[in-house]
Amino acid sequence: MSLDVIDLRDFYHRPLGQIARRVLRAKIRARFSDVAGLRVLGCGYAAPFLGPFREEAERVLAFMPAEQGVLDWRSSRGVASTLIDCEMWPLPDEAIDRILLVHALESAAEPREVLREAWRCLAPGGRLLAVVANRRAPWSAFENNPFGHGRPYSSMQLRNLLRETQFNPVEWSEALLFPPIERAILLRSAIALERLGGRFWAPFAGVHIVEAVKQVHRPARVRRRASRVKRVRRLARRLVPEVGRPAPGVGAPAKYE
Repeated sequence: MSLDVIDLRDFYHRPLGQIARRVLRAKIRARFSDVAGLRVLGCGYAAPFLGPFREEAERVLAFMPAEQGVLDWRSSRGVASTLIDCEMWPLPDEAIDRILLVHALESAAEPREVLREAWRCLAPGGRLLAVVANRRAPWSAFENNPFGHGRPYSSMQLRNLLRETQFNPVEWSEALLFPPIERAILLRSAIALERLGGRFWAPFAGVHIVEAVKQVHRPARVRRRASRVKRVRRLARRLVPEVGRPAPGVGAPAKYE
């Protein structure tokens, strides 16, 4: 079940959400460090993390699922957010250079279709960055945060899902290594716990952050089929009797090339 966009907005305005946004934004920015002149798209509820790209990228868009709802997210060029069907993006093929998925796969009815649309819309050499709730994390067990709703993933499940949809995971990291508890003493130490957790309890981090590249396979099967047709035609020509000679079995042996 998808959270309402108002609930998502309110979470990122709360103290716990503000720290989570700060941590995730730094991780996302480190992966998409250079987007100068590129077209960047966020799908799900990615608006809190797209701000740093506005002045650098050629264009920044925020797609929000119909089940979730949409907020008016503006850039210097006007409204940059829109309501979409997650399985049918209003974009032509190969229109985007970088795609960021946040709060998208966990609540999608058909996550494979979401990734297939991402694959279709990515330009050659384009990259996808997915921030996905970790099945083993305390964050996915608490409903006081958006990562505790929907379908969390293990690292193997997420890797298989990406590969099934023709993405090749190339970089993997974790984030949200502090507990999702809104107590002042824990919130004050959250950043220190985040740094420490990367060394000691990374498998239990709140989210996976995986960067994947679009795979484009050569149509090997089509070439094999074409070569097979050529071989059959050559064989058929060799089996045609010489003009003026009777066919095999009629009275004289056939003449072959």
